[in-house]
Amino acid sequence: MDQTHASSPLAGAVHDLATEVVLALRSGDHLATVCGAAGIDEENRTGIAAVRVIGADLLLPSVLHGRHPHPGDVAVLDRAVREFPPKPDAPAATAWSHWHMISTLQRIAPPSPGTPGAYEEPDAAWLEEAPWQAFTHQLSVLAPLAVPASPSAVQRAAANRAVDLSRGFVRAVRRRDWLQAAGAGRWLAAVGGEPATLGLERGLDFVELMGGHDPRVTLQVRAARLMAEARAR
Repeated sequence: MDQTHASSPLAGAVHDLATEVVLALRSGDHLATVCGAAGIDEENRTGIAAVRVIGADLLLPSVLHGRHPHPGDVAVLDRAVREFPPKPDAPAATAWSHWHMISTLQRIAPPSPGTPGAYEEPDAAWLEEAPWQAFTHQLSVLAPLAVPASPSAVQRAAANRAVDLSRGFVRAVRRRDWLQAAGAGRWLAAVGGEPATLGLERGLDFVELMGGHDPRVTLQVRAARLMAEARAR
């Protein structure tokens, strides 16, 4: 684990896992295991917690490239779902992330014994009235939901408030909050509707240039590019 990039074992595991997801996104290699490359298996509790942080983006290379995920990655994501369920008083973003992990597993892989069944979509009404600054922050936290194959109330809210997301993207860039900017940019690439004057493609290039030392930023930017390319075809 590269501790030079982290202040804790969990942060280091998240860094390493995000790095491997980026490599898989670039190569399109669905045969390689992301978790195995990061030294994570079903018995590594720190690694499982890191998967919980990354969420369904663990399987993003398979989702965006339209290929079957590695069974080892599916097993680890399934373990993360079972090990870290949201508490009753968990923030809405946590509940949504958990819902998305379950729905992703159910969509692309047969459920294993002990996997939770249908998990009701959490409430998203709070997003409709949120100020655009808070809206952008929450959407950036929920960036793993920004994938074409996963319709949800969050995705509909993003599509309905693309102008607010665009304002948030610009604000995040000005504040040098590269992770939030990358998450907002990923949503805009997924749902469209941003003003032509935004210059999203160049904006994402700048975000990656400035924040690319963080593989989570690179992950979001790479996902945005792949979705933008798919939409342009």
